[in-house]
Amino acid sequence: MAARIAQTPGTDHTAILGLGVYRPARVVTNDEIAGPIDSSDEWIRTRSGIKTRRFASDTETIQSMSVAAARDAMEAAGVVADQVDCVIVATSTYLLLTPAAGPQIATELGMTGAAAFDISAGCAGFCHALALASDLVRCGTAQNVLVVGVEKLTDTVDFTDRSTAFLFADGAGAVIVGPAEEQGIGPTVWGSDGTQHHAIRQNKDWMQFFAEIEEKGLDAVRPYLAMEGTAVFRWAAHSLEKVCRDAIDRAGLDTDDLDAMIPHQANGRIIEIMARVLKLPADCALANDIEDAGNTSAASIPLAMEALLRKGESKPGDTALLIAFGAGLSYAAQVVTLPRWK
Repeated sequence: MAARIAQTPGTDHTAILGLGVYRPARVVTNDEIAGPIDSSDEWIRTRSGIKTRRFASDTETIQSMSVAAARDAMEAAGVVADQVDCVIVATSTYLLLTPAAGPQIATELGMTGAAAFDISAGCAGFCHALALASDLVRCGTAQNVLVVGVEKLTDTVDFTDRSTAFLFADGAGAVIVGPAEEQGIGPTVWGSDGTQHHAIRQNKDWMQFFAEIEEKGLDAVRPYLAMEGTAVFRWAAHSLEKVCRDAIDRAGLDTDDLDAMIPHQANGRIIEIMARVLKLPADCALANDIEDAGNTSAASIPLAMEALLRKGESKPGDTALLIAFGAGLSYAAQVVTLPRWK
């Protein structure tokens, strides 16, 4: 008779227990961005909704921004390092293939021996990581999980590219996911559409770049982030309503139950369209952190969550829909209870 393998008991309910963010010190205006792309403050605001964004300095790294955000999340959650046994870092801009950023972040935070790894799902990375963290805690694989969404997109952007230069920025957000008395993280609706892989991409692979170095030497042009804005806009406007409604339905709610909607801060016009087609109640807060922070990819959901709480537009305990989408094209959505924050 085969041996019976024991299972680690988990918990019935999970929630986001605490939130922390890191916003780089340097504020960059549209006027500073506009010159190299022959643009203007008015054009950038009209096209994207962005007024300012944050650019990280050389000393504000993926690791340092993540650690700062994580420490605030831990303090807000009332959790210490030895209570966190898994770290998930969502990023597309950690420019080392190996080792991952996660183990170094965990070690700096004092999480000795914690499992730690990175995931790459573009701008949807934070919501993907949140889903994984919730399932790990519910199944008993982890006690508490630190989830970090962090990007240093300024390392990947060509500031003469009119399609990307004005959009992207830097920052980090972190949450602690752990057991709760009531369910605070709803079922995740996620997926991908590889037919649209070209819409947001690195414009050449590294092997191609290395070949160009051998051929052209210093004239070789490094890979940059490229985006087909119209394709992304059309895909988002056409596809995301169903994803949002499915996430609300699977949480056993309807739109009238939402206190807030926190979409990925991709573009102000996309945010407005999503709110309109969902027919959100008049008193439902709508995150619009893109105005001050730009598009920070995997960091944008936690940054926008913090902005709503800090400004008093939402409060801990409110019910919020998270929806993110980006390179892949990948997407994920879930309904959550908003956490304490610092």
